[in-house]
Amino acid sequence: MTETNWAGSYTYTAQRLHQPDTVSQAQRIVADAHQIRALGSRHSFNDLADSAGDLISLAALPADIHVDAQAQVVRVAAGVRYGDLAAELDRAGWALAAMASLPHIAVAGAIGTATHGSGDRVQNLASAVVGLELISPDGDLVTLDADHPDLPGAAVHLGALGVLTKVWLRIEPSYQVAQYVVNDVPWDHVLTHFDEITSAAYSVSLFTRWDADVADQVWLKSRTGEVSLPMGVAAPGPQHPIRGVDPAWATEQAGLAGPWFDRLPHFRLEFTPSAGEEIQAEYLVPRPAAVAAIRAVRDIAPQIAPHLQVCEFRTMAADELWLSMAQGQDTVALHFTFDRVPEAVRALLPLLEETLAPFDARPHWGKWFAMGIGRLERLYPRMAGFRDLVRRYDPDGKFHNAFLQRTVLAR
Repeated sequence: MTETNWAGSYTYTAQRLHQPDTVSQAQRIVADAHQIRALGSRHSFNDLADSAGDLISLAALPADIHVDAQAQVVRVAAGVRYGDLAAELDRAGWALAAMASLPHIAVAGAIGTATHGSGDRVQNLASAVVGLELISPDGDLVTLDADHPDLPGAAVHLGALGVLTKVWLRIEPSYQVAQYVVNDVPWDHVLTHFDEITSAAYSVSLFTRWDADVADQVWLKSRTGEVSLPMGVAAPGPQHPIRGVDPAWATEQAGLAGPWFDRLPHFRLEFTPSAGEEIQAEYLVPRPAAVAAIRAVRDIAPQIAPHLQVCEFRTMAADELWLSMAQGQDTVALHFTFDRVPEAVRALLPLLEETLAPFDARPHWGKWFAMGIGRLERLYPRMAGFRDLVRRYDPDGKFHNAFLQRTVLAR
């Protein structure tokens, strides 16, 4: 097979891609495989989803979306995209508390990498998980409910425990969101009033290219319709997070209220997400260190800017999921969308990681990073517990791959 991730920046090395249309067929494929990994919507930028053996996609399975209104929980097939789930939930009068910037990502892969949206009081997507069903190495179905002691370790799973078939998520009544954009916010204002800016709406993102004395754009998503706009210039019309890119791809702005699922993401489901040909890296620092970390990155901006499409800052509330980037601490994410120039980006990563090392920056599991297992173990206090979980669920390593060996298992 010759398959790439969504951005074309990674070519999978697996020998075969299976695409079953029933769970029982998927169980047989997993049971018969020597090595196998689940492939979602292909939005990971590294080799996390790859396998030395086979890949299996569950995208062809029925969506199996079922709302339990009394429990305020939705059950959904793991291969369903968040955008498709969100539309069904909204039709039934329900919502999720958070969405990532892309609605195109599959549920299993998004929770498995602790993917997140933004908001001072908003946790990552995996924090909504109250149950999982997965295919074990032997092809059996294993269910972890909300009371299962392994669930906090299994929610951010890295594909290491089995092939997810169903996920149960907390939901809440549907709501509206209005989105505002402010341009050219002076850096001095951003750094002096950072907490004030990020708390000015339910979800806030700041975008910069590090090539001026202003943050290019601040996007504010309000559930109440009220928002405190930072110093700057109100956007004169619709904008894409990357200046000069067609804003038709982006979700509605100008304070026009609309459905939560069509405002919390930055991009519309019906359009190709983001810019396309790119490489992404992301590092999350403890909230108290955010301003110092941003200042440190500004100092190396001349090396970064020539290869950068845009950099985004987002906030995330703490959780207790073992491999979440926000485990035990409120965080601020520094997200870099680079041009698709692999050699240049690969050379930049050690500089970025050295610059952010004093702030205990944790990398996003599904993006490019250079740090090895020694550093990761120090950043994730529950890493040893997760390694034990992998040994119990997959003792023979059917779901192991080079990524897991390099980042989690090599001890």
